[in-house]
Amino acid sequence: MKARNYREVKGMPYTRHEYIHGPPQSKIAKFTFGKPSENYTYQVSLISDKRVQIRHNALEAARIAANRYLQEKLGDRFFMRVLVLPHVILRENKMIFGAHADRLQEGMRRAFGKPIGRAARVEPNQEIIVVQVDESGLEIAKEALRRAEAKLPTPCRIVVERLSAQTIQS
Repeated sequence: MKARNYREVKGMPYTRHEYIHGPPQSKIAKFTFGKPSENYTYQVSLISDKRVQIRHNALEAARIAANRYLQEKLGDRFFMRVLVLPHVILRENKMIFGAHADRLQEGMRRAFGKPIGRAARVEPNQEIIVVQVDESGLEIAKEALRRAEAKLPTPCRIVVERLSAQTIQS
């Protein structure tokens, strides 16, 4: 099956690990990058426009694209966080095609499916990735999130907000 088949949010989320034999691991290695202790002046957010499921492969690709660009341009003068967690387990009823496949396969009888991957359910206006930078790194952070957006299966928008003095100190 192609990844676009899992983009649409349908039915109840399948998340109970105690009932799943061998749930697949998430491909996302880390969720935070950079220096969290610095005082940054701007926060740049990648926000989803639609309700969608994002597979863990796409989230990892977006994370790598953004992180690589930020590290190349800013070194460690940023803080990036992936906010969505792929906890929904995707299933697939594998079908056999070819000669005499009808003898080997049950069709739609007991078609619950085997776990094949994970996805994060994202609502409209939900933040996916957040980057905190100084004023000098603002355009670089926007470009990094634009590159990350290209890896995701949903239209997104990039929002820039100035952090208040209270938020900066805490």
